[in-house]
Amino acid sequence: MTPQPPENRDKDAGRWSDLDRPPLNAAALRRALVRPGSLWSSLDVVPATGSTNTDLVGRAAAGTLREGAVLVAEEQSAARGRLDRRWSAPPRSGLFFSVYLEPGVPADRWGWLPLLAGVATATAVARTAGVDTALKWPNDLLVTVDGAERKAGGILAERAGDGVVLGIGLNVSLTAAELPVPTAGSLALAGAHSTDRDPLLRAVLRSLERWYGEWRAAGGDPGASRLQEAYVAGCSTLGRQVRASLPGERFVEGEALALDSDGRLVLGLPGGGREAVGAGDIVHLRPVA
Repeated sequence: MTPQPPENRDKDAGRWSDLDRPPLNAAALRRALVRPGSLWSSLDVVPATGSTNTDLVGRAAAGTLREGAVLVAEEQSAARGRLDRRWSAPPRSGLFFSVYLEPGVPADRWGWLPLLAGVATATAVARTAGVDTALKWPNDLLVTVDGAERKAGGILAERAGDGVVLGIGLNVSLTAAELPVPTAGSLALAGAHSTDRDPLLRAVLRSLERWYGEWRAAGGDPGASRLQEAYVAGCSTLGRQVRASLPGERFVEGEALALDSDGRLVLGLPGGGREAVGAGDIVHLRPVA
């Protein structure tokens, strides 16, 4: 066996030196998830990329994707959230992945996909990591750290030709010192009984496959697939006073009353009346009474 140059040995040692953050086992993940009859048609794990969403959107535009393609990155250098917010995390400290879907249901129901991904992720995390989760409308996953709600994950949906790319980012083992902002959290900080990312990723993808299959079988109907019911049950935004930052630098405050059939958040306004919010940034002003 030819000895490696010192710089290569150092690179390999660095890859394996963090025993608390081992790399994902791509071969085992493929054996578990990419199988006949499964939604998932391929699964690739890359050491680093700018953004898994950007990569899959580009591949979809080039016509080189099949539905069910999954791309996972151990590290992202240009990850994007809603409203084009940028974020980063230490290598192997979380799950950073995107999937490509071709729903085959009326396009006016595609807006439910990020909400569906939220339900699927929250239920899988609660079951696998043993932490309480909640959903903040429209696409944030919350956990409780030191008695306070913290954002531990987010979802971004992007149109890609005839399909949609869903990106999911989940903070798994981040320490308090590694959090990008004080209001963020991680599964480890929330007291997760396991931060092993392999079973966590398998659980999230299996949950996503189940919810997506039921929603698609119902023609994208959020009522018939029970998606709307599940989202409402897990949504911590409902019942709260909130401030919505809307396009055009407009702000609306009111009580989050309901989720309508299009997945929009219905606000009860202080002077009476209601307004359905389909896009914007939501701030929880106070806890549920």
